Amino acid sequence: MRILFTCRPAYGHLFPLLPLANAAVAAGHQVVFGTGEAFVPKVRDLGFDVHRAGIGIGEAETEAKKRHGEDAGFLDVGVTMFAELLPKSLLEDLTPLLPGLRPDLVVYEMSDVGAGIAARRAGIPAVSVVIGRSMPPEILAVATERLRPLWGTLPADALFGDACVDVWPDSVRDPGTAAVPTVFRMRPTPFDPDVPLPPLPEDGFVYLTLGTVVFGATQVLRGAIRALSRLDADVLVALGPGDPSLLGSVPDRVRVAGFVPQAEVLKHAGLVVHHGGTGTVLASLAAGLPQLILPQGADQFANAEHLEALGAAKSLTGEAIRIPAIETAARELLTDPKPRDLARSTAAEIAEMPPPSRVLAEIVSWAS
Repeated sequence: MRILFTCRPAYGHLFPLLPLANAAVAAGHQVVFGTGEAFVPKVRDLGFDVHRAGIGIGEAETEAKKRHGEDAGFLDVGVTMFAELLPKSLLEDLTPLLPGLRPDLVVYEMSDVGAGIAARRAGIPAVSVVIGRSMPPEILAVATERLRPLWGTLPADALFGDACVDVWPDSVRDPGTAAVPTVFRMRPTPFDPDVPLPPLPEDGFVYLTLGTVVFGATQVLRGAIRALSRLDADVLVALGPGDPSLLGSVPDRVRVAGFVPQAEVLKHAGLVVHHGGTGTVLASLAAGLPQLILPQGADQFANAEHLEALGAAKSLTGEAIRIPAIETAARELLTDPKPRDLARSTAAEIAEMPPPSRVLAEIVSWAS
């Protein structure tokens, strides 16, 4: 089978697809990618055939702000970006590519909804991969109307389409997938870049990351480093593609790295302090670790809310993200056994979920 994977040109959109893409290659299928220009060389370096398709989030944001003004709210700028500009651009690029690529199946990360539209128009089975929680109903309603001219008769949720791969365990499952006709449950499987494991502090250290897109949150990162340095614990900071020079000097017990093999790092950590991105949330749960979430944008606020309701995390948002508050919350999470016990219970759930290889076989059978 020839399978086309598509994603926005961003690490948090590419990495969730790679476990399935790698499983497809291992099973002997032909795999090709479509993504924005900035990530074409990155995907090619991973060993995949890749074609430019769609624009990046930054390009879409610039255009949306031209239309609505720099001070416009999310319901104007965000919906224009994600429900109009991005899917339309991808649709325009994919439509002429599909006849030549002739994929038997399209797999797209859930926000890359233009791929689902293109596949439906071409009569190709398409499956979305959950990379975050579904939008609040009031935003989804607006986005659905904006998408209607492109999609036509929409399913209940334009992000999920007619089939999706859901990586959330039952204890924190997103109800948005309930209306999707076919749902494939898959164990959240991290993809770690091929980078060496940095020197680690002794087991039980605090792992701090704000992910690969930090929404201009350098000040939050600096404040978190100051707060966590007050603990009797070592701190490992993972910046991903971020610039270490923006942090200035750091305390003695703080180590700064770029990309790290996060799954391996989490085996040795005692607490995770992070932005609330879905990949880090699920990886931390799979490692049975308590979490302190400092959400900065996108679905991070919803993730923080759900994890705190479960009892496996604490969260601080907006003006509450202060150095004393971060220190206090981190101390409580390091000493209170309840969040760790709840995380370990969720880790047991995750371990029982099907691996990507089995889910890939189910998807291929469904699409055939």
